[in-house]
Amino acid sequence: MKINSWSRGYLRGAAGAILCAGVAVMWTSHASGQDAESRAVEGQPAAAQPAAAAQPAPAAAPAAAPARAAAAAEAQVSFPIKPAKGNVTNGQAERTNAADIDNWRLHGRTYDSQRFSPLTQINKANVKKLRPVALIQTGVAESMEGTPLVIDGVMYVETARDVVQAYDAVTGELFWSYTPVLEKSEVCCGPQARGVAVSEGKVFVAQLDGHVVALDAKTGKVIWKTVNSELLPAPTHWYPFTSAPQVHDGLVLIGNTGAEWPTRGFFAALDENTGKLVWRFWLTAGPDDPNFKGAWEGESWKIGGGSVWDAASIDTKNDLAIFAVGNPNPDLYGENRKGNNLYTNSIVALHIKTGQLAWYYQEVPHDVWDFDAASPVLLFDTLDAKGKKVPAAAEANKNGRVYIVNRLTGEFIRQSDAFGLQIKDTYMVPPGPVAAVYAPGNHGGPMWQPPSYSPQTHYFYTLGSNQANIYKVKPMTPWVPGSPEVGIQYGNLPATPDERKALASQIPPPSGYLVALNADTGKIAWQYDSKYMMFGGVLTTASGLLFTGEPSGNFLAFDAKSGKNLWSYNLGIGVCTPPITYRVKGVQYVAVGAAGCHYLENQMKNEGRAVFGDTIAIFALPGR
Repeated sequence: MKINSWSRGYLRGAAGAILCAGVAVMWTSHASGQDAESRAVEGQPAAAQPAAAAQPAPAAAPAAAPARAAAAAEAQVSFPIKPAKGNVTNGQAERTNAADIDNWRLHGRTYDSQRFSPLTQINKANVKKLRPVALIQTGVAESMEGTPLVIDGVMYVETARDVVQAYDAVTGELFWSYTPVLEKSEVCCGPQARGVAVSEGKVFVAQLDGHVVALDAKTGKVIWKTVNSELLPAPTHWYPFTSAPQVHDGLVLIGNTGAEWPTRGFFAALDENTGKLVWRFWLTAGPDDPNFKGAWEGESWKIGGGSVWDAASIDTKNDLAIFAVGNPNPDLYGENRKGNNLYTNSIVALHIKTGQLAWYYQEVPHDVWDFDAASPVLLFDTLDAKGKKVPAAAEANKNGRVYIVNRLTGEFIRQSDAFGLQIKDTYMVPPGPVAAVYAPGNHGGPMWQPPSYSPQTHYFYTLGSNQANIYKVKPMTPWVPGSPEVGIQYGNLPATPDERKALASQIPPPSGYLVALNADTGKIAWQYDSKYMMFGGVLTTASGLLFTGEPSGNFLAFDAKSGKNLWSYNLGIGVCTPPITYRVKGVQYVAVGAAGCHYLENQMKNEGRAVFGDTIAIFALPGR
């Protein structure tokens, strides 16, 4: 039997999986728990503010030392099979080179996070011929939410539990694998990880246990590792990282998750050569912040939460890091944190060199619905109300709206039409002591899944979920720092069996969608509906294509302008990983993870489907 290139790639990927699976026993487990028709909702724009919220690094924090790197090596297992080939430097000049269309160097391909590729070899006429040419088995059978990076033919992958691997981006051959032995950490929503960053020959991974680690891009060996007591507030195990780090101008930029515990979230910059803290911006405005008045009642800012679920975008021209901030703490119950609860549920822009606030825009003040701003912020130019083209930043909120603001000032430009399931009687109505059905629920609307923007269509594309919840407020006593630790802070009292029975007819089965919104008008252009909640992400290309996946196992291609489904390939398990495209030696490839979908475990079991897998599929046209 002739072994074709697809088979050879598959066998090489499988061999790599055996090595990875051999160290799987060293992972540590993490706690899991709860994550939470059209009515206009306006946020609160703010002009540029002088910010006292940025905090300098502690004076006593030492630079990373060889001893620290050695200690880091003891807490991980690394399998260098062979050095990664090619130029894996990925320096600042390479990351900002607009002429480079071959690579996927950053979380959103480019610093604007548009997830739009100029490649055109795969187009609307030939996409039906697309076929897998290599399959990679990572050895980690868990939902894969990380965006792979491809740099000069080397693919860098982060799976759940922070396993980082380097592969040949054409054949699937494994170069090296890094598996951390994770320390104690409280993680609300599964052992998820959303990707790595690469700069100056180093791969940066922000781990579930609060450590940020720099690996050698060629070998996977540890170069430096942060010390939790120097970087994180206490108790440090309430401050995990699940978002992908961003790199720019010598800095590693990262924000913590953990707002489900009584924490004070932050966004920080680390020196990429040492891991030393350069500056920190607190995600809850304190008394030294000019925006503190009206933000928090009493001392609730000290435990007010705020999470960063995805990588920051960078406006390189104006030296701004722009990112979204998630929910306040506690979820749903807001009586102990009266005020607008800045900077939760906001788009925030910081000056990269100093960490000082440039502007903010709060999408949902005083959130009591778990309407995180959780997805990446996209940067593009759009038309304002007067028809003038202006620089913009946009974010898809869990409440079923995309908010578009001026990315230089934070001033409100527009919000999109409402999309997804929204129950009129309760939408944006604070929950009370009587059980009622709310939609979107805490897993509804767009969540972490990265959207895409096409400068050709001027459409903003996002995935989302139709999911309703029963909310019934549970009064909570504020946690006092220094007192015994508490669990997840979730102000929802479970409905009684009688309440659930009475409300059952108001709760439709969960489903999902892909929606295309005209960014210049906010109007819905087209929508694809799925019987499944849709996670993963969206990719658009200059050939007018859009790629995404769904939990059915289908990897899909659409006409980005019309929404017509042009192609589908079933990978046998849920496709909830952001797809990417790249070119090696003149050949365009599309890659996507097929590993199952977090939050859909029970539905998959009930349908007799596999729940989790570990595959990354690489596609190309025949003869390429």
